[in-house]
Amino acid sequence: MSIEAEALLQEAKESIEAAQNYRSELQHRVQGLDLARQQIKGSATQTRAVLVQHFQELQGTVSRLLEERLAALLLEVDAIEQDSVRPLDDCQKLIEQGVSTADELLREGEAALRCGVGEQDDKLGSFTKKALQIQLDSLPEVPSLAEVSCLSAQLDDSLLPAVKGRICTHGSVASHPPVQIDELVERPGGILVRWCKVDDDFAAQDYRLQYRRSASSHFEDAYVGQDSEYLVLHLDPHTEYLFRVCARGDGRWEWSPWSIPQTACTTLAPHEWSPGSEEYSLSSRRDIALKNDSPLCGAGVLYSQAPTYCCRQTLTFKIISAGQPDKRDSVGVCVDRRNGQDSLQRDQAVCITTSGAVFVNGKEMTNQLPAISTGSAVTFDMEVVNVFPVNINNNEGASVKLRVTIGSGSREVVFDWLLEQVCEGLFFGCSFTHPGWKVFVF
Repeated sequence: MSIEAEALLQEAKESIEAAQNYRSELQHRVQGLDLARQQIKGSATQTRAVLVQHFQELQGTVSRLLEERLAALLLEVDAIEQDSVRPLDDCQKLIEQGVSTADELLREGEAALRCGVGEQDDKLGSFTKKALQIQLDSLPEVPSLAEVSCLSAQLDDSLLPAVKGRICTHGSVASHPPVQIDELVERPGGILVRWCKVDDDFAAQDYRLQYRRSASSHFEDAYVGQDSEYLVLHLDPHTEYLFRVCARGDGRWEWSPWSIPQTACTTLAPHEWSPGSEEYSLSSRRDIALKNDSPLCGAGVLYSQAPTYCCRQTLTFKIISAGQPDKRDSVGVCVDRRNGQDSLQRDQAVCITTSGAVFVNGKEMTNQLPAISTGSAVTFDMEVVNVFPVNINNNEGASVKLRVTIGSGSREVVFDWLLEQVCEGLFFGCSFTHPGWKVFVF
């Protein structure tokens, strides 16, 4: 085969491969379009169902409340009517009794007048005496129309326009939720969730973050507040979780629609204190350590179960409760675990004491941070600055320079820490002399 034929054959093969890749990419984009179309149609169907259910419930509730209010007002009319008519009925009974007495007296008087001369005097005397006893000049008091009830209904004509105005503006439909999850970053035993507003006109007052296992149907609240990121802890490694976030507008009570759920999982083992120490008690998840109150326990270092802290991550020590401080107290990170030590203020370790002093390889820095107390949070952030090759006695290796940032309160110190060897992960530890210190690490 000639060179030209080989070139044409190679060009044809490359064109076929390019066409296959092109077709594959187009098919992938078609799948993306199908997913987008499914999201639009699915969310539209769900939104219709939510609107119908909400307005049906609203209509039923409003109708029931109006019926209950009407029934209450009618009962009030009945009660007023009965209370107002009762005195008139009593007065009418008195008048009817008087009319009956007068009729009887008239019959007796007329009968007395028809009697003979011999009986007339006695009859007329008895009639006159009876008439005096009846007190014919005493009449019952009949109230005037101004004194009796005249029922009426007082109805607020502004209610209907107000309700109409609220109904006309009740509810809204949005093509996109006002807030979306922006980033999901795996952390040891957790996921750092960051979100952002996508609607510039929406003034967010609070955010609400929820999560659930992918296999579960129930979301749990993880965070409610004003921050735009949150570290969700106590997640099982290699397990997928769904995350969603919504917001509440400024001055409003209702929450916005949820963001599009995002899936993430962490492959990093959670930070755990090493069990088995008589000097410290651990929580069930081993992320909280409590210095024991025992006369047999002195100063000692509690290390992590494994070197789980890596560069470009944030390690946080949260002081849940504080005991009596001591100059040997410290929290920090180290290259290795050394038994028999009473503090992290040693070689191949960086730490901060409860008084705020910072130690690097056992030497105190001039810069100092605020003292540690209950509620304090100390953070460690590290990144690789440079790696130096080392060749000692033909044994190849490398040392590494780390840029360390330790933060406490509103202050932080930054320095370079030179390690003799490259470490994939670092241990963390704490040391307290007196009981009562309780530390949460994450």
